Amino acid sequence: MNILVTGGAGYIGSHAVRMLAAQGHRVRIYDNLSLGHRELVPGFELIEADISDTRQLRKALIGIDLVMHFAACAYVGESVVEPRKYFTNNVVNGLTLLNTVVDAGVTQFVFSSTCAVYGAHELPVTESTPCLPINPYGDSKLFFERALDAYDRKYRLRSVRLRYFNAAGADESSGIGELHEPETHLIPLALEVAAGMRASLDINGDDYPTTDGTCVRDFIHVSDLSRGHVQAADYLEQGGASCVINLGSGRGYSIREVVSAVEQIAGRKVATRVVARRPGDPAVLMADASLAKKRFGWTPKYSLDEMVGSAWKWMQSENCQKLRRVGVKSQAC
Repeated sequence: MNILVTGGAGYIGSHAVRMLAAQGHRVRIYDNLSLGHRELVPGFELIEADISDTRQLRKALIGIDLVMHFAACAYVGESVVEPRKYFTNNVVNGLTLLNTVVDAGVTQFVFSSTCAVYGAHELPVTESTPCLPINPYGDSKLFFERALDAYDRKYRLRSVRLRYFNAAGADESSGIGELHEPETHLIPLALEVAAGMRASLDINGDDYPTTDGTCVRDFIHVSDLSRGHVQAADYLEQGGASCVINLGSGRGYSIREVVSAVEQIAGRKVATRVVARRPGDPAVLMADASLAKKRFGWTPKYSLDEMVGSAWKWMQSENCQKLRRVGVKSQAC
């Protein structure tokens, strides 16, 4: 297929782009490079523009069979402080993209959604779990999901909405990986402490109703996520109906358990300090991802240790060091 990937120069998007190309799809990347970076997608067609730009979108959509949408603001804490930013980009600009896609006659759409649409649920969540977001980020993603549902009924735009959990790790080649400025994700932050790049890791609250008082999250390797997007695209190409799908490991790890895994892989102590809870954080989020296997045969392959190990290898790679020197800012989503 001819696939347009918005936000394709970011962390997850760049991994998906490589996997799509490896499967024989023809990929065109659309990214404003405000957080993504062209160094993550060498050799690919890249259109540098914003999803609010209908003129550029119309040109980018010529000949496209399917759109894969990653471009978004994607930080829970920031969304609480700057909700206007999140609703403008994720909803208003997102609808501009959606309307342009429909006008261009594209009928297939894969959406990078999030477990944040669920809110606070202590048991593994299924796709039928009520969606009760507790932060503007989750609200903005849920709104777009509902728009996709309406656009399917009215305009026959079939979509797969992938609600995935905490992305982690790096490509096995160590050619690309997670690199944000500022960094906010747990595993790279802990690895930076292990590498001596920062003094300590902040733990946002240790008084949650969990086994050790820290938040519990479901971590999923970025390569597993990318494969889920490829399989979702193939599912739609084969005539699959619109659906919502969880992508997660089905296993929850507390912040302290992740820190312990980092210490074991890196062979170094990770100093921590407990700070105030982060606004909008539920105590526990874990996936039931069995529907992904039923719909298109997807199952996660990588363990937490493999996620941490690949991230550690990427951090020490020549390419990562080079990108850090030139100040690359790569997209969270």
